[in-house]
Amino acid sequence: MPKPQKPSFDKSLSELEALVAKIDSGELNLEDALAAFEKGVGLVRDCQKSLNEAEQTVNRLVADSEGLSLEPLDDRAQDDD
Repeated sequence: MPKPQKPSFDKSLSELEALVAKIDSGELNLEDALAAFEKGVGLVRDCQKSLNEAEQTVNRLVADSEGLSLEPLDDRAQDDD
């Protein structure tokens, strides 16, 4: 049996945005809002996993390239302040 394919980052993010809008609308009853929230938590985890995988790929590519150094994003953000 083939392994189920995980949804793309963009699809998960779009679905998460739609869920947030639905919850923010205030039109859902408590049970539906909780179900939407639970699904949203799963989507956030999927998105975070995709971002972590992308970061690891970028780190590996930069580490493999000669003459390039990797700067943590947090340090760059602080320099802009």
